[in-house]
Amino acid sequence: MAKFSLDDIDRNILRILQKEGRITNAQLSKDIGLSPAPTLERVKKLEQTGYIKSYHAVLDKEKLGLGVTTFVMVSLKQHNKETIEKFIKAIDNLEEVVECHHTTGTADFMLKVVSEDISAYQKLMLEEITNIEVIADMQSMVILSTFKDSKAVPVK
Repeated sequence: MAKFSLDDIDRNILRILQKEGRITNAQLSKDIGLSPAPTLERVKKLEQTGYIKSYHAVLDKEKLGLGVTTFVMVSLKQHNKETIEKFIKAIDNLEEVVECHHTTGTADFMLKVVSEDISAYQKLMLEEITNIEVIADMQSMVILSTFKDSKAVPVK
């Protein structure tokens, strides 16, 4: 496939779809100033080339009874491929771990964990995460309040 390069219209489509993934093609075409057929063609091209990875519903954690969000910095016992793969495999099986980032700095990984409450978080930590044999150390930070939680990335 030939290299695909974004133009201003493509960037505008990406900005709009990040804010409103359920926008109709008719409304999107009006917003970007193209007719519906070329608009749909552009969206499909953005999907096929991987600029648009997926579409998701953003859920209300509180309404779902998920009142505690925590960041957990994890340091591993060793820094080799086998240890990292064991850790990732173990974390991947825990649905409460909604994000896992390999990082530089004082920790090897940063996890984002959502739980019903502190007691559910403590149970997850004691019964699951601390039993991952390749973990050397962890530090938790409970989120008290969130002032910005954007899922959109800057499109320049």
